[in-house]
Amino acid sequence: MRAIAVLNQKGGVGKTTTVVNTAAALAAAGSRVVVIDLDPQAHLTIHLGLEPQIIEAGSYKVLTQSAKFEEEILLVRPNLWLLPANINLVGAESELVSVVGRETILREAFRSAEDKFDYCLIDCGPSLGLLTLNALAAAQEVLIPLQPHFLALRGFGKLLQTVELVNKRINPNLKVKWILLCIYDGRASLPKEVKADIEQFLNQARGTNCAWAGARILPVHIRRNIKLAEAPSYGKTIFEYEQDCHGAEDYRKVAELIHSDSQAILQPTTQPAGTNENQEQPDLQKPSPPQTQPAGTGESQDKPPIEIRAISPRQQQAGAGSETPAELPQTTAEQNQRGVPESQ
Repeated sequence: MRAIAVLNQKGGVGKTTTVVNTAAALAAAGSRVVVIDLDPQAHLTIHLGLEPQIIEAGSYKVLTQSAKFEEEILLVRPNLWLLPANINLVGAESELVSVVGRETILREAFRSAEDKFDYCLIDCGPSLGLLTLNALAAAQEVLIPLQPHFLALRGFGKLLQTVELVNKRINPNLKVKWILLCIYDGRASLPKEVKADIEQFLNQARGTNCAWAGARILPVHIRRNIKLAEAPSYGKTIFEYEQDCHGAEDYRKVAELIHSDSQAILQPTTQPAGTNENQEQPDLQKPSPPQTQPAGTGESQDKPPIEIRAISPRQQQAGAGSETPAELPQTTAEQNQRGVPESQ
């Protein structure tokens, strides 16, 4: 399982939107995905159509009451599970202040379920407190959504320092993997200048031992899109709300890049006998070119990008054009189905 912490201490940069829609795209393509809400505001939980006040299960019980991870997650979409949050999470840091090993509680909690999922995406709150430390201790990779503005860069260095500290003291496997530029306007000059500054900074770290030495800016930018802002009020992903908008297109590509990178990691151990072991790995700095079949060979050796299958639109429950949020999905509100999938 790949555990990815989506992190930025600044609010409003697209963390929750990125977690919800990337996870939905991966789940729609057939991957088993679990998302974890570690923000007391519970925006991830709300975005997926649940009401935090009426949910007893959640990350608070896992962190403070030693509840089993497998018993607290909820099935909210096909192939997509959620560890929800509620306002009780506000008191978690003060309750855990005297607990030994408090930074690694989450990592220990979902260790038993690692083989049951392909991806775990963790939505961190806009802070660098104990909840965020738990996310960083549990993850192997960090994805940083970043709005390309000057003020958004002010805390970027502090954020990297925090990741570096966790890497040295708690989780030596933790690395900053990607920077995702959100609310991007390619017509303005400022976003391009900010992107160039980040690229220069990351290039200076190449070949060093720091936690962001291999970080790259994803070649897909999340364009400014009003549909992405409207979807949470209906408890829907962007693919359920408006599957043909720019936001849906951009997050499909983000999911494709993450999935392609996963396949590249697995390729050395799953490569069929007789194939070329020196195949080039996909470069996340630029979109992969169309795959062409070499002359005289059979099927293409490279796997194609994932195909995002249609997600059943929940707006059918509320009616097309409804001005009120759709009801919760049957798998969550009526059945309250819990548990993890069977091991593959």
